[in-house]
Amino acid sequence: MPRRPGLSARLKLTLSYAGFLAVAGALLLAVVWGFLLRYVPDNQQGLLGVSPNRYLLVRTFFPAAAVAMAFLLVFGLVGGWILAGRMLAPLTRITAAARTAGTGSLSHRIHMEGRQDEFRELADAFDTMVEQLESHVAEQQRFAANASHELRTPLAISRTLLDVARKDPTRVRGELIERLHAVNKRAIDLTEALLLLSRGDRGNFTRESVDLSLIAEEAAETLLPHAEQRRITLDVTGGAAPTSGSAELLLRMATNLVQNAIVHNLPAGGTVTVHTEAHGDTSVLRIENTGRRLPPELVPTLTEPFQRGTERVRTDEHAGVGLGLAIVHSIVRAHDGTLDLVPRPDGGLRITVRLPGTP
Repeated sequence: MPRRPGLSARLKLTLSYAGFLAVAGALLLAVVWGFLLRYVPDNQQGLLGVSPNRYLLVRTFFPAAAVAMAFLLVFGLVGGWILAGRMLAPLTRITAAARTAGTGSLSHRIHMEGRQDEFRELADAFDTMVEQLESHVAEQQRFAANASHELRTPLAISRTLLDVARKDPTRVRGELIERLHAVNKRAIDLTEALLLLSRGDRGNFTRESVDLSLIAEEAAETLLPHAEQRRITLDVTGGAAPTSGSAELLLRMATNLVQNAIVHNLPAGGTVTVHTEAHGDTSVLRIENTGRRLPPELVPTLTEPFQRGTERVRTDEHAGVGLGLAIVHSIVRAHDGTLDLVPRPDGGLRITVRLPGTP
């Protein structure tokens, strides 16, 4: 936005300092006149014929006072300019750092030295903001690169299949169509997951009253055939857990959690427990599953997009795209909740979702 040129902050402070000194000097002269000179007799002989009278004092005092006022004005301008420069030096550093960040260089930090004051607080807040912005930009760039890679894979497979079919017309069409269908389905699932993740990050959804216990039951009922196929016991326990949010997004959250708990489980004989409860003003959804033991350092990375721990990768038809827990984390964050992942000592994972409750 274009603005008209104006006085700099340093010049404004300088004029303020000089004006303050001039006003203080004028008040001092007024005090001297009001409380001293007016009591001096104004006659030709003066006080007792020896002391000077008011006329002589005024004639000798006011020229000296004018010189003193001029000196105060010059001293105020020079001293104010120097003091304003010293006071605004930290602000100049902050402005330079902001301009550097505006060019796209987010690695620069101010690191303001000295004791804590308003300028140091502003510099520290700026450093924190730039650090978070740099982390967010790096995360977005990494996400875009991973998404491009993931989307390129099914497209490359489709092109390869079509090239093979074009070069070998005798190839069985049914097998080709089936493989193209599977690859296309994976690409569509990935695209929908990316759109859902973006929607959850923006948080632009209509809130309504939702009971997490009903959401959990619906997700478990949908995935029960999948659990029975893998010979995994799926249990839903607990009571009502009312909250406010998008029923569609919360259902997707619960479905992703239950599906992950089923997929990343023991080959057979595993269990998945879904529990809901309300604690005061917090509604809780907790999902536990059996499975292999997870390294503690792996758990924090599971909510990052496209992160697949080596112990959790599946090669069957339920191999995901690495967005399941990332979508869950995004939905929970959009609903002002928290997501905790804790590895179980005997193997598997305990995932706890805490959302603000409603009466």
